[in-house]
Amino acid sequence: MEKVISGIQQIGIGIPDVYKATDWYRKHFGMDIKVFEDAATAELMLPYTGGKPHDRTAILTLNMKGGGGFEIWQYTSRTPQPADFDLMMGDLGINCGKIKTIDVAKTFEEMSKAGLDIVTPLEKNPAGDDTFFVKDLYGNIWQVVKGVEFFKKKTPSTTGGVVGAVIGSTVIEKSRALYSDVLGYDEVVYDESGTFADFSGLPGGNESYRRVLLRHSKRREGGFSQMFGPTEIELIEVKEREPRKIYKDRYWGDLGFIHLCFDIQGMDALEKDLESNGFPFTVDSANSFDMGEAAGRFTYVEDPDGTLIEFVETHKVPIMKKIGWYIDMTKRDPRKNLPNWMIGALRFSRMKG
Repeated sequence: MEKVISGIQQIGIGIPDVYKATDWYRKHFGMDIKVFEDAATAELMLPYTGGKPHDRTAILTLNMKGGGGFEIWQYTSRTPQPADFDLMMGDLGINCGKIKTIDVAKTFEEMSKAGLDIVTPLEKNPAGDDTFFVKDLYGNIWQVVKGVEFFKKKTPSTTGGVVGAVIGSTVIEKSRALYSDVLGYDEVVYDESGTFADFSGLPGGNESYRRVLLRHSKRREGGFSQMFGPTEIELIEVKEREPRKIYKDRYWGDLGFIHLCFDIQGMDALEKDLESNGFPFTVDSANSFDMGEAAGRFTYVEDPDGTLIEFVETHKVPIMKKIGWYIDMTKRDPRKNLPNWMIGALRFSRMKG
């Protein structure tokens, strides 16, 4: 089977209180569809958890406007640790998650009225589009951008799910060997250097950066590709200081953005493509993992600066858990979209406030 990348499935967020965070993201970001909740031991991530398995609870939520989900992740066998330095834009790792909205200015107004910690003014990015950055309840920074497509427009929130990430890089050309050559982000929306008005207010935001915004020219295919929609990766390179690794001397799952996850089919073909480009798997569940309400195969690679990228080949996914309705993705054409009515049934898993 050839590789099929359906889109960004989720962004992983290490937090100190999984239930408090889930409720906050439901209330303020509209992430109100609970796909699964799973308490288990992370036994396969030993390269990133000090060589020892650790217990954790994870909750995956989605937004019916579309976009990727939030994998809200909390250690239960240890206290998740913050970085021992103040994170700055351009540090190596995921700097910000990107979420989409129907109307950036309207979302800015709504979040301002709700008292959220908005750290930048409503500004134009280098492409001339409205954007702003906001912190969540644990200080993680999110960029709000105008969505290109939406799965459902009439939802309780103006915002949708994840459409990408801002990732720190030391040499952007090396990073593109992964993001452009393998993951298909081949379209350069802008490649600009200097200081930027839309970064004003971010930690280190007044410094000089090179910013490269990448999108995929080829439409994504596969089961949930219409739900995930088009996505983007922004690589940023700080000019006047040495960037630090965000997860230096910490574990995967500690506080912050822990990984960016892609939904794929054809893991063996993807592995060959990644290896030929110099990105071998560092973790491979090999056979189907079981997260109680979902199952599949997962793998990880590191980008040239150590940022963790996850791939999940979904085998089983819950649509309506109450009646035991699960989809076996292994029996479907990997390039074929699931019917919209079927994905739409996820709304029955909506969490109420």
